[in-house]
Amino acid sequence: MKIRNFYIPIIFLILVVFEGCSKKSDDYYMGQAKKSVEQKNIPAAVEAYQDLVTNYPNSQMAPQALFELATLYQNKMVKNDNQSNGQAELTDTQSLEKAISLFRSIFDKYPNSEYAPKALFMSGFIQSNDLKQFSDATATFNLFIQKYPNNELVSSAKEELNNMGLSPEDILQKKNNSKVDVSNK
Repeated sequence: MKIRNFYIPIIFLILVVFEGCSKKSDDYYMGQAKKSVEQKNIPAAVEAYQDLVTNYPNSQMAPQALFELATLYQNKMVKNDNQSNGQAELTDTQSLEKAISLFRSIFDKYPNSEYAPKALFMSGFIQSNDLKQFSDATATFNLFIQKYPNNELVSSAKEELNNMGLSPEDILQKKNNSKVDVSNK
């Protein structure tokens, strides 16, 4: 009986060590994701980014992984999303909505991350320019300006708000009219 009691802690220790050794690091997942993107293996990249965020949500790399993942969706590089609809192909709108959700999750989960301001800005940008969700975009840009008033993208957010819904031609006309107004004064 004593020998048996002696082996139980040793077996437990071996299992703990084995489990610790088998778990991949956040660096590993990030490296795999980047390598997969370079090789144009987007499904593998998506899986590696998701594994990093799932296994290491408190890692300093988690916001970057979410940002890179959101960018893949924004650029419509992810052809299907196993989490939301099996193997069905994503529409452009679904891909952009997923990008917004991922960008927004960076702001929600990691508001002090270096990626949070740009992620929030990108959420508003996609809402406004790609999905024409102007009221959502207005709220997002205003939140961005409120939360990050000294960020380098504030002037761009204000420009987006001022030109929301306008065609490129209308924006040029608006700029030309303001130049004429200034020169007449």
